[in-house]
Amino acid sequence: MTRLVTSITKLGKTEPFELQVAQGQIAFHKTNFKFGFNPDIDDSLETVWSKGGLYTYLTSATALYVSSSSTDDTSAGTGARTVKVSGLDSNYDEVDATVSMNGQSGVSLGTFIRVNRIQVLTAGSGGANAGNLHVGSEASPTLGVPATSYAFVAIGDNQTLMSLWTVPRNYTAYLYQTDVTVATTQNNKYCTVSLVARPFGGVFNVKDRFVKAESSIVQTYFFPLKFDEKTDIEMRAVGDSAGADIAISAGMDFMYVLNGSALNG
Repeated sequence: MTRLVTSITKLGKTEPFELQVAQGQIAFHKTNFKFGFNPDIDDSLETVWSKGGLYTYLTSATALYVSSSSTDDTSAGTGARTVKVSGLDSNYDEVDATVSMNGQSGVSLGTFIRVNRIQVLTAGSGGANAGNLHVGSEASPTLGVPATSYAFVAIGDNQTLMSLWTVPRNYTAYLYQTDVTVATTQNNKYCTVSLVARPFGGVFNVKDRFVKAESSIVQTYFFPLKFDEKTDIEMRAVGDSAGADIAISAGMDFMYVLNGSALNG
């Protein structure tokens, strides 16, 4: 008979702290890996996310809706059937909404101030979202595409690819590592990639910067970068010319910890 234990530390041994956090054994600590992809960066600054362009942030808590560019993404369709949308509510506290898709019509999610992720939970025979999924503020977006998207899932991805995140209220985040991969079919082209952060009420400041051409980098922070509650954190990139045609992926590995003031009431 196999004996199961919740942690080898109960047997007087040790295991990595990071593993214990990931297992949920360290109270008030959470982890988050935010990763994004942008298929075409040229000479304009863009966020590393699959929709392209610079990401637009909500300026106040807003009633949001999820929709698709395809009529096949419905509760009984061949595409995405149910999705989970995660983000922050009007108080910057973490919140999730799980809903059934209704094709190009918006499905109410409730009120959000930030949207961090869309995840397809169930799908029909296609196994994935048939159209581009959007979160926007329009209940009836034209052909399922709102004027402004606050989260986006490209066809078939089943998941947002957004290298941006906002620290929840009452938490402090620590960035342990970033990773960047740049590729292009063009010769002698390069990409400038910036890690930027905007404290609540402030402006975006550069926290790290990489210049890459057809290569990857993993940057580990020996002393993790610290970000206060409600800080917006984002990876941005720009190519060296209009014809750079750069594809880029970028990830950020966080641990975030409940503040002592919140523990004390």
